[in-house]
Amino acid sequence: MSAPTHVPGRVNQKKLYNSPPRRAGSWKADRPGEVIGTAQPAGPALGNQGPDQGYVLKLAARLKDELVLAPGEHAADALHGATAVALRRASLYGRAPMIEDLRLALTLFGYLGPAPDELVALRRELFDEVHHSTIHYFAAREIADMVPEATLRMSLGGVAAACATDWKAPLGL
Repeated sequence: MSAPTHVPGRVNQKKLYNSPPRRAGSWKADRPGEVIGTAQPAGPALGNQGPDQGYVLKLAARLKDELVLAPGEHAADALHGATAVALRRASLYGRAPMIEDLRLALTLFGYLGPAPDELVALRRELFDEVHHSTIHYFAAREIADMVPEATLRMSLGGVAAACATDWKAPLGL
């Protein structure tokens, strides 16, 4: 990195870097991918846009050891499906994902404690092999889209209490 012009350099030192000249005019949103004047597009396979979404992968790694899996279930599938739900919830609030988003998603599907057999059967069908995102992208989208927005806007404690009473209601079943 070059030093500012007001910082004296050594007398015999060669200058290694020159910054490019300033561009004339202001910046314009004229690239092909720019969304101008409207909201982000919505529809099948477009997902839910939000800032710093990759952070959810670090959060998911933290929760891997807390998962309660039934025989035949895999942590990668549970975490991948839950991250889709967590990212949808975070994008509703226009922020990056937080650990509570992921805990809420895992609580909805009974991965953080004992779950009823009926819920285990449902999640086994929904989450099977979903971690293979190149093949099962739409399966992850289906998991995220099945959770009602009203449930995503609830607190983690509210979702835990609702799931303890009737696990189907928060999922909209």
